[in-house]
Amino acid sequence: MPASPSPRPGIKHKPRGGPPLAGPRKARWWPLLLLAGVILATAMVFGLPASMISHLLPAQVHAEDFSGSLVHGAVGKLSVNARDAGAVEWQLRPLSLLRLAIVADIHWVKVGFVLDGTVNLDRHGIAAHGLTGGGPIDNLRDLGLAAGWRGTAKLRFDEITSDFKKLDSAIGKIEVINLSSTDIADGSDLGGFMLQLTSGAVAADGTITAQLNDTGGPVEAQAQVRLSPAVRTGTFSGTLKERPEASPILRNQLGNLAQLHARDAAGRFPVELEFTY
Repeated sequence: MPASPSPRPGIKHKPRGGPPLAGPRKARWWPLLLLAGVILATAMVFGLPASMISHLLPAQVHAEDFSGSLVHGAVGKLSVNARDAGAVEWQLRPLSLLRLAIVADIHWVKVGFVLDGTVNLDRHGIAAHGLTGGGPIDNLRDLGLAAGWRGTAKLRFDEITSDFKKLDSAIGKIEVINLSSTDIADGSDLGGFMLQLTSGAVAADGTITAQLNDTGGPVEAQAQVRLSPAVRTGTFSGTLKERPEASPILRNQLGNLAQLHARDAAGRFPVELEFTY
């Protein structure tokens, strides 16, 4: 009787009359197990309390009075570098947690000043995009605005980035109406102004350079404003001119400045001012 042929190397032979090989069937369970793991992880993230976000915040940011969940929650008291930074509500994008970062759509409130946008927060710093909103500027005094300034601001920024210590970049514009200061013309209305920051407005040392133009009112202005946050000083370099609606005291103060420099054919006079804030 001839001998049975030997099996060829590398080829699995199904035993005669035996059950089919089970190896390939086991592999079919892996997609289901992976899906179950993703569902479980997602459920855990959505079920976590809002206070869990405190573990992802850098040392410069402190938060209290939490409500809601990690994905959709709020902080009633926020501070940055020990300065009162208002309150914030967020809608988290959960996939950002996989790279140990926070990406969220936020609604920020500081008394009557409100901002909406998208924020990306990680251990390196914070970046905001599509930031819009506004409100009374004196509500920002806790964040460094000099006392005595008043007005209503409306702003839109395509980008703002910071390492929590200084501003790294800012592209956008700020419009203020009914601007006044207790140190200028006894607090009389100065009119409206637009501050524009373009790409490169923030230097490596944190110095900010912006273009300022009036939008109507008792003062005509075209100038460059430079701020040095490290020493809290700034310069105003440009031209000014009083308009007919200027109050007598404002007209008098602008007239005193005009005596230092000759006016041009349109009645504008150059101004170079230094200030602290």
